[in-house]
Amino acid sequence: MSNEQKPAATAESTLADIVSHAKEYGFVFPSSEIYDGLAAVYDYGPNGVELKNNLKQLWWKAMTQLNQNVVGIDAAIFMHPLTWKASGHVDGFSDPMIDNLDSKKRYRADVLLEDKAAEYEKNGEIARAETLLAEMGRLLTAEDLAGVKQLILDEQIICPVSKTGNWTDVRQFNLMFSTQVGAVADDSSKIYLRPETAQGIFVNFLNVQKSARQKVPFGIAQIGKAFRNEIVARQFIFRMREFEQMEMQFFVRPGTEGEWYQTWKETRRRWHEALGLPADKLRFHDHDKLAHYAKAAVDIEYEFPFGFKEIEGIHSRSDFDLTQHQNLSRKKQQYFDNDINPETGKPYGNYVPYVVETSVGADRLFLATLCQAYQEETITEGEGEKQQTKTRKLLRLHPAVAPIKAAIFPLVKKDGLPDKANEIYNSLRHDFRLVVEEKDSIGTRYTRQDLIGTPFCIAVDHQTLEDNTVTVRHRDSREQTRMPISELRSYIGEAVSLSRIFEKL
Repeated sequence: MSNEQKPAATAESTLADIVSHAKEYGFVFPSSEIYDGLAAVYDYGPNGVELKNNLKQLWWKAMTQLNQNVVGIDAAIFMHPLTWKASGHVDGFSDPMIDNLDSKKRYRADVLLEDKAAEYEKNGEIARAETLLAEMGRLLTAEDLAGVKQLILDEQIICPVSKTGNWTDVRQFNLMFSTQVGAVADDSSKIYLRPETAQGIFVNFLNVQKSARQKVPFGIAQIGKAFRNEIVARQFIFRMREFEQMEMQFFVRPGTEGEWYQTWKETRRRWHEALGLPADKLRFHDHDKLAHYAKAAVDIEYEFPFGFKEIEGIHSRSDFDLTQHQNLSRKKQQYFDNDINPETGKPYGNYVPYVVETSVGADRLFLATLCQAYQEETITEGEGEKQQTKTRKLLRLHPAVAPIKAAIFPLVKKDGLPDKANEIYNSLRHDFRLVVEEKDSIGTRYTRQDLIGTPFCIAVDHQTLEDNTVTVRHRDSREQTRMPISELRSYIGEAVSLSRIFEKL
């Protein structure tokens, strides 16, 4: 047999292929589908929730287990409304919105311009793309919305639905969802669904520092849901109204933030490569428009079927957040640093730490992982006159994050083989996520497991009853290995251990 692998989904397939595969094989479903769904909201199915949980566990352990100076929290979604006043979200958390008067469709003005720049880049006009993005960044920084509209007109950007450039003026649209708390709905009871998870870390800075006995520099990690009323939510789970973030805020001594920014920038890129996202499909993209509090910001972008897009951001946030909360709450957010300053010979003393943030979208990472894993290859089966060539689809997921680690197949549904298969299942189920499948031919069962990314299939046959050996079939190579049942735990465990990823870091 032979395999001729085609490039991954980013080159050979469309987003529609990924969406279809995700639904058919239990990864992602449209939310409330029996009621025709809810725009930009999705549910994770049986295989999807396993994959997503594995990715979250990988991130969590990489942060809190591999670093002695990073600890975790789980802050509440609801926070005091003044939190969002201090952070600037109440007054300034908005996107530039524009409508097409003919199609009645609404768009983010910056996304229209980014897509135009991506079109230039795809055509090899790199300088033209960079010039467009730089001008857009300048206009948005200056809050020149009329200039943003004029730039859209100058670039002759049209609505993909109406095919016209009949645009409204650009205006700002606040992205926060609000609701009421308590029995009476009035202005005093208004609270927000958090638009980011970072503020839950900042308001707990001193609680964590003291209780975890941490010394600057140290980090606080969190995984949690966030909510944004996106103007245009599109591209499957890439941009949703309810999404999950994996963030780490790293608190540092002022003056060292540049060094730590570079350190985390490189560390996080290596992490994505270790997971299986190839270096040539990842790139850094420095922000053209910096937030007013930011000293530096860069995105790690992955090449999706729809182009290079952000999966993680690394930001040097200065002391803005802690200072804002200190000023509004009137409670000091300072740290006393006992280390000796070589310039003065005295302790550094009290200061508000600076922050370097790493923030990865769990849903975007899930989508990037799925896109990269979804592959088609031409294989040859059989020999002589029975030889045939066909196309095989599979998810080439890293075994450590695959939803199911191994599938156990009794060759036939009789002669005690199903009982033996279940005996093997029961001996391994405390260690691994497994399934036992009896239905259909063994070839069909192999195909089904390939399509959900299961790295190993274990065939139980009549010889198994005689000598307690089984045949282990490998997903990627389709090679088969005969081994004793007693060796399965260590064999599978070695392949699916998170250590296989961590050792690449």
